[in-house]
Amino acid sequence: MLLNHNSASVIPISSFSTKICTGATSVDDDKTGLGRRGFIHSVGLFLAGSVTDLAWSKAQAATRIALPFANGDRPLVAYPQKRPLMRLTTRPPQLETPFAVFREGLITPNDAFFVRYHLANIPLSIDLASYRLNVKGLVSKPLSLSMEELQTGFPAVELVAVNQCSGNSRGFVVPRVGGGQSGNGAMGNARWRGVSLRAVLAKAGVQPGAKQVTFQGLDAPLLPSTPEFVKALPIDQALDGEVMLAFQMNGSDLPMLNGYPMRLVVPGYYGTYWVKHLSEINVIDHAFEGFFMSKAYRIPDNDCGCVGAGTAAKATKPIGKMVIRSFITSLEDGAAIRVGEDILVHGIAFDSGAGIREVQFSQDGGNSWVQAHLGEDLGSYSFRPWRIMLRLNKLGSHQLKVRATSRSGEIQPLTATWNPAGYRRNVVESVRVVAL
Repeated sequence: MLLNHNSASVIPISSFSTKICTGATSVDDDKTGLGRRGFIHSVGLFLAGSVTDLAWSKAQAATRIALPFANGDRPLVAYPQKRPLMRLTTRPPQLETPFAVFREGLITPNDAFFVRYHLANIPLSIDLASYRLNVKGLVSKPLSLSMEELQTGFPAVELVAVNQCSGNSRGFVVPRVGGGQSGNGAMGNARWRGVSLRAVLAKAGVQPGAKQVTFQGLDAPLLPSTPEFVKALPIDQALDGEVMLAFQMNGSDLPMLNGYPMRLVVPGYYGTYWVKHLSEINVIDHAFEGFFMSKAYRIPDNDCGCVGAGTAAKATKPIGKMVIRSFITSLEDGAAIRVGEDILVHGIAFDSGAGIREVQFSQDGGNSWVQAHLGEDLGSYSFRPWRIMLRLNKLGSHQLKVRATSRSGEIQPLTATWNPAGYRRNVVESVRVVAL
C-alpha cells in the first residue's frame, strides 16, 4: 500500500562520473526527466544518503511503501539510472523492487531492477579503456581481456533468467530472523546478453586438477578486517555452457548498480553467485574457503534446507539452486471485487530451470484447486506467466492462493519451511480480497 507523507523524502544521489557513458552506457533523458548535463550536475554523496540538492528533493513526491510485517515501512528513493525503489539500507545500497512492477510484464525493466551489495566501497565510475577481466590460476594461458576483446572475440549468447536474492521475502519469515527484511521484490527477470564462461575458460585452457573457479568484482571492503566478496562454482558448473559473463541487460548496457560493465549470470541459482563488476576469474585446485562460501550464504545440509523453527542446523552447505515459486501479481492484498463479476487474475511462476509444468489456483483458501492457463514461455529460467478467470459469488473476505509445479515434479509447500538465515522462502502465497 502506498502512503503519502507531507515531509520530503531523502533521496541519495551518486557521484557517478561521466566515465560510465564510455561504451554506450547512457542515461535515458526521457525517463529521468534530466538531460545528460543535468544528470551529471545532480550527483553527489551517493553512499552517505544525504540530500545534496534540497530543492530537487522537495520537488519529488514524498512516498513510502508499507510492507505487511514488523518494521516494514520503506522510503521510495530514486538513485541514478533507477526509478524510485524501496530502500532497505544506504551503505551499501540495498534497493527492493516495488511488487507492482511485476504487473508491467515478464521482463523487469532495468530502472526497476533490485540492487543488493555486501560491501560499502562500490565502484561509482568505471573507465572502459582501462577495465580488464583477468583470468588466472590453473590455466595454460592467463588472460587480461578488455571489453572490446570480450565483445568481439567470443560468440555472443543470450538468455532470459530470473535473478533472485537468497533472502527474498525474508521479512515474512516467522519466527523472525536477522538480515535484510525484504518483501517479495528482491528479484527480477531480464534478458541477459554476453559471452559464455566456458568459451573464455577454453581460451585460457583449464589445466588438469581444476576443482573450482572463483569470481571477484570491483566492489571492496572499507576495512582490512572485512572479508572480500568472492564466490566459487564447481569446475563442471563453470564449464556447463550456461554460466554467462553478461554485459547487456534487456538490450542495454548493465546499469551501474546492477554490475556495469560485466557481471556473472548463473541461471537457476540465487543472486549471491551473480557477481557484479566482474574483474577476476581464478581457477583453483581445491574447495574455496572464503567467508562468503564457508561462513555466509549457507543452509542446513538436508533435502529441504530447513530445520525446526528457532533451532540451529547441525551441519550446513552453501546455498545453491532456487526453489519453485509463484505469485499473484494482478491483485493487491485487500482488493475489492464485485460479487458475480468475472475478472482476470494473473501472475508469474518460476523455478531453478526445469521449467513450469502447471500452476494451480484456489479461490477458497486452498480447499479446492483449478488449473490456470500458462502463457508465453521465454525459457526455463524465466518468469512464466499464468492467468485465470475469477468469479466470486459470495459476499465477504476470500483467500486466493496460487501454487506451481515444475516439470521435474517440484511443488510449492502449503506450510513455510524455516532456516536460521531466512533463505529460500517459497511457501504457497495468499492474497485476501473482499467481495462487495
